Amino acid sequence: MSALSSTLSPAPAHILARGVCVDFMVAGRVNRVLHDVSLSVPKGGFVSLIGPSGCGKSTLLKVLAGLLPPSAGEVSVAGVTPIEAVRQRRIGIVFQESTLLPWKNALANVAMLMEVAHVGRSKDEIHQRATEMLRLVGLEHAAQKRPAQLSGGMRQRVSIARALALDPEVLLMDEPFGALDAITREEMSEFLLEIWERTGKTIVLVTHSIDEAAFLSREVHVMASNPASIIEAMTIDLPYPRNEGSYAAPEFARATARLRRLLKEGHRHAAAA
Repeated sequence: MSALSSTLSPAPAHILARGVCVDFMVAGRVNRVLHDVSLSVPKGGFVSLIGPSGCGKSTLLKVLAGLLPPSAGEVSVAGVTPIEAVRQRRIGIVFQESTLLPWKNALANVAMLMEVAHVGRSKDEIHQRATEMLRLVGLEHAAQKRPAQLSGGMRQRVSIARALALDPEVLLMDEPFGALDAITREEMSEFLLEIWERTGKTIVLVTHSIDEAAFLSREVHVMASNPASIIEAMTIDLPYPRNEGSYAAPEFARATARLRRLLKEGHRHAAAA
């Protein structure tokens, strides 16, 4: 081992959660939604959260985004609390619905957050940045179209461009392709990989799709219910860059088979609890 390699240490966590619990009060009783969840995502990493409905995936994403305080445990994003990371505009969020304003065109929707967050920037600067983001997602030609004139996949691209416009370090995505048809979903997965490779963002994705999780991620965290927790963090040994041919790779087949077994175990555990 060389002197250099012997001094190397693992990359510090860009997103870190330790012992996170979330409790809700329901009819006067405490309902634990997340139990003792821990995860670590390195800078520039791509991690997916997968599990059955109601296992707390979206709740965990809200905790990481600073939208929901944990009842116990610690969370940091880029070395600060999630709320502080939001204040510093280090976090971008993309939801399942594109949530675009129907009366604004694509360019204006992308510019909207910048107009609120960057009051001191000129309209020309904001317009240029919004145009650059539409170009990044391949929609510069659709700048003047309103959401009703765009396909579902195109609307989600605008939503991603809007999230990237503030140049966040972290992109949190809650089933962004869940409402799309199978082929469009695969196309959007390839598009998202291209964006990740070009920007180096740290991405955490919530999904129900085994194929999507295996195709996109460096690591997949499998969640189960009763109690809602992470049962395994699984590394995906599928080389990058990934493309349509990756779906036929033996590494992909092994990863999806393993994920399927883990998810079935989680379902059986929840049913027996």
